[in-house]
Amino acid sequence: MKKPELLAPAGNLEKLKIAIHYGADAVYLSGKSYGLRSFAGNFTIPQMEEGIKLAQEEEVKVYVTVNIFPRNDDLKGIPEYLNILQQLSVDAIIVSDPGIIAMARRLIPGMTLHLSTQANTTNWQSVKFWKDQGISRVNLARELSFSEIKYIKRKVDTEIEIFVHGAMCISYSGRCLLSNYLTNRDSNRGECSQPCRWRYALMEENRPDTYLPIFQDKHGSYILSSKDLCLLEYIPDLIDAGVDALKIEGRMKGINYVGNVVKSYRQAIDEYLSKPGKYAFRKEWFEELRKVSHRGYTTGFFCEGLTEGIQNYSSSSYVQTHELVGVIREILRQNTIKIEVRNQIRLGDELEFVRKSGEVHRLFLEKIMNEDCEEISIAQPNQSIILAVDFPADRNDLIRRER
Repeated sequence: MKKPELLAPAGNLEKLKIAIHYGADAVYLSGKSYGLRSFAGNFTIPQMEEGIKLAQEEEVKVYVTVNIFPRNDDLKGIPEYLNILQQLSVDAIIVSDPGIIAMARRLIPGMTLHLSTQANTTNWQSVKFWKDQGISRVNLARELSFSEIKYIKRKVDTEIEIFVHGAMCISYSGRCLLSNYLTNRDSNRGECSQPCRWRYALMEENRPDTYLPIFQDKHGSYILSSKDLCLLEYIPDLIDAGVDALKIEGRMKGINYVGNVVKSYRQAIDEYLSKPGKYAFRKEWFEELRKVSHRGYTTGFFCEGLTEGIQNYSSSSYVQTHELVGVIREILRQNTIKIEVRNQIRLGDELEFVRKSGEVHRLFLEKIMNEDCEEISIAQPNQSIILAVDFPADRNDLIRRER
């Protein structure tokens, strides 16, 4: 069996480091322009250079998104940007617009091109067409079922990538105009304001001041808001079908999301590849995914005929049972660690240490020391503290607490 690539989001340099730490085979990121997540933080050119160097040291690939649908004015800076990406030795660029594809083939002919899900690829003939245009990997549309994905993979020799986890857009493969219309922010150029997550009501033409709830609920209705995709239980099927890359959505999510999701999928992939005949899905992998911020989970269109549970009608709010409280920044000596605090920590808290492999360790806080080795009772965000632990720990391990 071929090992699929686990592809993780890197909205900024810290998220890139966390994705690598927890086992990603590749990361995808954006510069300050031309990606579809303008508000993710993203990378300056020096930050991108640093991130690529870190990834190369860990034999992790870096793909850069250049997948906006550009207007004429957007095209002006793209040639220079493409040349910069080539000089940085990125492993591939992710594209969706035929004009950008043509420019890339002409200006940086040696660059590997991956096709974004924005291109709406839903059949094997389209995959072959894109291969003729110089595309080496196609991220298929999220509207496909598993049987369709498997059929396409059998018919082509191009690499196939699919999203396995994360937020889903209400519109067809993300081609949405709601944001443009309601807020004048162009979703197809990276500025989506996510109006699909807003609360809506019906209004009848002859009664313009009367708002009619679509169903009886004191919070209103979220008829356009999708649950989050989760295909963790179907890892064996995807590997057996020969899918080349499994992609996690979430460049705008925090490091707690990135680390925990990457870890769960990493464990499932490695477990199946190491002993496919004895593989058993572990409930704790899914329980870890429940602890990160999400809108409820669905398999989307993957399971043919089972699309009723996609919509999140009751609320657009995230479910989050645990919160990030810190990151291990340094191992000072055996069983003593330095932590960068992200949310307030108090004596008496029970903390969970999420290791990059193996089980989650718990620690009941009976002693907290500041950097001057003075005992304190409360640690505030951005403060560094020192803790003693009786279990293995590594730099960049995440620390969380039940909310």
